[in-house]
Parts: sequence; structure tokens; C-alpha cells
Amino acid sequence: MKLTGLLGGSFNPAHGGHRAISLFALEALGLDEVWWLVSPGNPLKPVAGMAPLAVRVQSAKAVARRAPIRVTAVERELGTRFTVDTLRALKRRFPRRRFVWLMGADNLAQFHLWKDWRRIAREMPIAVIARPGYDAAALASPAMAWLRRYRLSAVGFRNRGGWSAPALIELRFDPDPRSATAVRRSDPDWASRYIGLSARDGVTHSPIHDVARAGGA
Repeated sequence: MKLTGLLGGSFNPAHGGHRAISLFALEALGLDEVWWLVSPGNPLKPVAGMAPLAVRVQSAKAVARRAPIRVTAVERELGTRFTVDTLRALKRRFPRRRFVWLMGADNLAQFHLWKDWRRIAREMPIAVIARPGYDAAALASPAMAWLRRYRLSAVGFRNRGGWSAPALIELRFDPDPRSATAVRRSDPDWASRYIGLSARDGVTHSPIHDVARAGGA
């Protein structure tokens, strides 16, 4: 079975920080590849300033080039709205893969606000990647209070014979201050470089067209 990391987000736009944490997690956990799940929309993030889906996919593909990273907007084909439903659908559709959910510490800090977050943790292992400024909030979060009993080291994760969840793997690497917000501020016209370009899903290989907002946490 291929070991696949899942990194979800708006990717508005994708940037080098996404690539850095993906490659770090790939090496630390012994993954075969990482999938970037570009969300059609996220109810925890504002609509204003959100680039079209096809534009965000194209920006992600540009950043992921020549790396074992696949860019996908598979949620639009699965018809899922929330992460918990997306993960269940992915496991059904790709039974010969084993998945690990990758998230930054900023997401762990608000993980308890996600629909059925405990069920998400039971669907697959979660690897949390340190992010500057968010560690304290993540450690004090309700989700961490529940998840800390399932802590597992990266070495233990790679060496364990079985594949079970819940499991929380905390990964720490040199802080990367890059963020999509900072990119948008420094380059407000970033999306114009991708408008009009054709986009194809890196997992399903189907063309990606802009659709109404649907995805979520």
C-alpha cells in the first residue's frame, strides 16, 4: 500500500511554505507522496479575496513542480462538504492507500470547531507540524487535551507494524514564516498569472472548472 499524506487548505495562493512542510513530513513519516487537497471553499475562511478554484490549483501545481506532490480538487467530484466526509470517501475510493492527515499547529488550535473532529482523528493518523506563533494555542486547545493520550513519535509511527487511529505525531522543523496572507499582501495580482490556463486534477486527471463554493472543515 502506498503511504500518502493529505494536506488540505485553500492554497490562496500556494507558496514555498506548503512545499517545505510537505517534503519534511514526507521524509519524517516515510511517505510515498503527499496530496494537496485544494478546497472548493472553507466556511471557516472569508469569501472575500478567495481566488477561483482553477487558479488556486494552478498556483499549487507551480509550487509543487518536480516534487512527489499531487494537487487535487477531488472534493468537487466526491461531492463532500466537510473534511470528515472527504476522508471517509477517499478511503473508500482508494482502498489500496494508507492516508495520514497533515495539519499545521494553527489548524490544531481550532480543530475542535471542525465537524466531527474526533471522528476525523479516528479515520486516520494526524501529523501536526509546528508553525511559528501557534504552538501555545495548539497545546492549550480542546482538541489537544483529547489527542495527547494518542501521541506517537515519528520513529514509532514508521516502525509500528499496524496502522491504527487515533494517533498524533508531532513534527518540529525549522520555523517557516511564509503564509498565503503575506503572499497576497506582497503580490496582490498573483492570481492574474493563472487566469485562463487550463487546470487538470493531479489525482483524478479530470479538468477543473470553477464551481460554486462547497468544501469545508
